[in-house]
Amino acid sequence: MTKKVTVLMGGFSAEREVSLTSGRACVEALRDAGYDVKEVDVTRDMSALIAALDPKPDVVFNALHGRWGEDGCIQGLMDMLELRYTHSGVLASALAMNKDRTKTLAAEAGITVPHGIVVPLKRLAGEDVLPRPYVAKPLDEGSSVGVQIVEEGDNGPVLPENPGKADDLWLVEEYIAGRELTVSVMDGRAVAVTELRPKVGFYTYEAKYTEGKTEHIVPAPIPEQIYNEALDAAAKVHEILGCRGVSRSDFRYDDTGGEPGTLYFLELNTQPGMTALSLVPEQAAYKGMSFPELCAWIVESAFNETAGEAV
Repeated sequence: MTKKVTVLMGGFSAEREVSLTSGRACVEALRDAGYDVKEVDVTRDMSALIAALDPKPDVVFNALHGRWGEDGCIQGLMDMLELRYTHSGVLASALAMNKDRTKTLAAEAGITVPHGIVVPLKRLAGEDVLPRPYVAKPLDEGSSVGVQIVEEGDNGPVLPENPGKADDLWLVEEYIAGRELTVSVMDGRAVAVTELRPKVGFYTYEAKYTEGKTEHIVPAPIPEQIYNEALDAAAKVHEILGCRGVSRSDFRYDDTGGEPGTLYFLELNTQPGMTALSLVPEQAAYKGMSFPELCAWIVESAFNETAGEAV
């Protein structure tokens, strides 16, 4: 029988619009792949969401991004309702959403990470907590929301217009010069390394989701040693956190002093974007897997204990 899949999208985080774009693309791809698909725009009304999940689908495809969608909250609800759902579970999602905890676990496994500290927003507003240049970003946001580089001569971090509580936590890290790299992992196997070259500035939210703002190069033109190190590190962090299905890890590669240089792990995303500009679909295509095939694989990996070999 045709499997019934309910795609959750939208939500109420800062990444709502990205989630809607991802979700709609996945709905179309899953229908092309032959699934019976229902789409749900998630709001704060949990009773409405629970009603939308009755009768129970075979699989819930989680296309939510940001807080409440990829931090373990929606995953906990799915567990309570005894529903199969895509991507990582409660613990892995919560750990990965906290960038500092993820870095700590990676460092304990021997993976190089940038030096950083976690501080309340009110402290960041009043002083430089690290020597410049440094990177400041919300501790638990995705899609580069709020990320900024503070350099010599800047007035200081540009704080969000609606920062929420003054004791909201931010991660401040040393700035790593060099290149931006990313690696997708499917069912524990690293897929490929992509280099991201923003045409202006660094890899901001706008650069991620505006066509033509960033050049994607896959496979990344980097030394084989660093390429393999990135693959290994992404697969290792995926395993350490207990991720399942698809994840994507981001890195900085500092080769400014010459090769081979140093690779730094930054963070892992348990709910990678699935838009036309997204990196997981691009890497899957590089390995010969179409977008509908990728979405179908994600569903089957959630439905079965093992989905078989990926790309």
